[in-house]
Amino acid sequence: MAKRKREITEAKIDRFIREGRGQGTGKDYLPWFRIQDVPSDGRATRGVGWTTGRRHELLSDIERDYCYLLDYSDNVSDIREQFPLLPLEETKLIAEKIGVKHPADPKTGVDIVMTTDFLITYKDKHYARTLKPFSELENERTIAKFEIERVYWEERHVDWGIITDQDLPDVLIRNIEWIHKEYHNDDVSELGGFVINNLQRMLSTRLNSGEAISRACSFCDEQLGLELGTSLALFRHLLARKIWSVDMNERIIPTNAVRDFMINAAVEKLAKGG
Repeated sequence: MAKRKREITEAKIDRFIREGRGQGTGKDYLPWFRIQDVPSDGRATRGVGWTTGRRHELLSDIERDYCYLLDYSDNVSDIREQFPLLPLEETKLIAEKIGVKHPADPKTGVDIVMTTDFLITYKDKHYARTLKPFSELENERTIAKFEIERVYWEERHVDWGIITDQDLPDVLIRNIEWIHKEYHNDDVSELGGFVINNLQRMLSTRLNSGEAISRACSFCDEQLGLELGTSLALFRHLLARKIWSVDMNERIIPTNAVRDFMINAAVEKLAKGG
């Protein structure tokens, strides 16, 4: 089914501003666009971020993958996607100065509010990053819009840059994706500290011996009378919380053993919800 084009009107822009789109930080931030507001390339997704604790509005695969990397970084303290370049009059003035046409809705003719894909807080400094497939970087119209964006951030003394699909480490991203949803794991509190501690000790012993992940997890489920899959979910949770670590630059395959397995935190941290 073809996607319905969602036109931009002045009334819609005014409504977004009244709603507080593009305002707030952390869990309270409201992206300028939500998935339902615009057609998207790839598979648009909403995932609960580790860093912000809210659902991110990610309009393409490349945005989703980059957000995984940001979430995994210990130095990123805030992630704001679909960040609006307001006021609109400023980007219109920049476009006029550099001699390019300002982006407008093709049906209504209304100048749109431009957005930067991510505004990141990294080590207490702000960085603006735009995501684009490498194959689209030679498009003259794309480059013209990038120049408006670049000047906008330059005038605010914010580092701006372009990230392409070729810049993204696929193996690391796929590993983060595999563990991402287990960052919040209800089993940790429901099973209780005694069971969790025993499970962690038993599982770590078997993994350290070189046993395959799936086999070690199945053994622990059987020995402790747990529902099948509980130990594997906990393994992913421990990696997501960085209580345990493995070589994240080598693809994690459950039927294989893990490399460079380490315990980074005491079992008490996990028992307390660490």
